[in-house]
Amino acid sequence: MTLANTWQIQPKELFALGPIVPVLVIKDVEDALPIAEALLAADIKVLEVTLRTPAALDVIAKIAKELPEAVVGAGTVTNRDLLQRAADAGSKFAISPGLTKDLLQAGKEGDVALIPGISSISELMDGIDCGYDHFKFFPAEASGGVKAIQSIGGPFPDIRFCPTGGINLDNINNYLALKNVLCCGGSWLVSDEIIAQKNWSKITDLAVQALKHVNS
Repeated sequence: MTLANTWQIQPKELFALGPIVPVLVIKDVEDALPIAEALLAADIKVLEVTLRTPAALDVIAKIAKELPEAVVGAGTVTNRDLLQRAADAGSKFAISPGLTKDLLQAGKEGDVALIPGISSISELMDGIDCGYDHFKFFPAEASGGVKAIQSIGGPFPDIRFCPTGGINLDNINNYLALKNVLCCGGSWLVSDEIIAQKNWSKITDLAVQALKHVNS
């Protein structure tokens, strides 16, 4: 069984949908659709809803059901059980901060694209051994940033990354300039403050600004 035969969407397709993947921490289900709609209005389709709040799975379910044009997935998926629950909620992909062999195996057995997280060569090799070739590099800045990912590209030229952690408008283009980086995750587009103020138009404005910045 190969990954290509089991997943609804392939990581290559997912990474190609846009250079920025917003990392969302949503505490209230009522905020799910306004946030997703604000990002879609800026043409950001891939939404990573982290499983850091009790509402997260319900948030994913609501977006998956009511906004099918969004490609919604789960972040902070750390074990087999969470991967299954994310899939049951309607996730099209799952992203983990790290990897275990059991999680890698669970990903191969399921129908949701798993993007395992790595911060070392040894973790990367474990993932490659299981058939994976698209990874999250996390925490990006704390793990060596641009220089680390660039160096990894030498012995592993066919591996592609979505770095996340400490990435913002000041450094995102440095990452996207690398051949082995196709997109970056970031939380600055949807801050706790913006959510508290329910300033949904600010999310769209920030997203439009960010896309102009990376495309300039």
